[in-house]
Amino acid sequence: MVKPVETLESLLQRIRSCDVCKADLPLGPRPIVSASSSARLLIIGQAPGTKVHQSGVPWDDPSGDRLREWLNLDAETFYDDARVAIVPTGFCYPGRDPKGGDHPPRPECAPLWYKPLQAHLKNVRLTLLVGMHAQAYHLAERRQRTMTETVRAWRTCGPDTLPTPHPSWRTTGWMKKNPWFEAEILPELQARVAVLMKN
Repeated sequence: MVKPVETLESLLQRIRSCDVCKADLPLGPRPIVSASSSARLLIIGQAPGTKVHQSGVPWDDPSGDRLREWLNLDAETFYDDARVAIVPTGFCYPGRDPKGGDHPPRPECAPLWYKPLQAHLKNVRLTLLVGMHAQAYHLAERRQRTMTETVRAWRTCGPDTLPTPHPSWRTTGWMKKNPWFEAEILPELQARVAVLMKN
């Protein structure tokens, strides 16, 4: 007997109730994900921060403001899951590193949930890999030695994948040192996204 295919709604419900790594989450599990089978743009980030954990809304923080600027999208369009899927590499806030910044995404999430989600996201035409952790998992051997090199070599990632740095406040200094990102990649990204949002 053929097993029935799980609906995306059922899959999202299972993801949002996941507590696989709850023992390692300082604020407890609260998986954050937004997706629809009609989405054409897929944004794969790293993991939610504390503000996103509290609100339950992906990219609901200053980093999200900057990401929307990069994409040239208003909040209404950005949060329209019929057009934009938002799937982090780690779905829950992973905790704070005593040395500064957040811990990397939990390693359980992507192997557990990414393939089932991908099976439902057949209309995606552009995948944005935001930050080195997203790039490390999803590019694998296509990733370069550093995040900067990976972003600079964006053309080698394929016609439907584009890596960017994480849009945190730390990126301000990085962008000053790497003006080619704003001059070359952001116009390309915005042009692609504009086309996807129209169709």
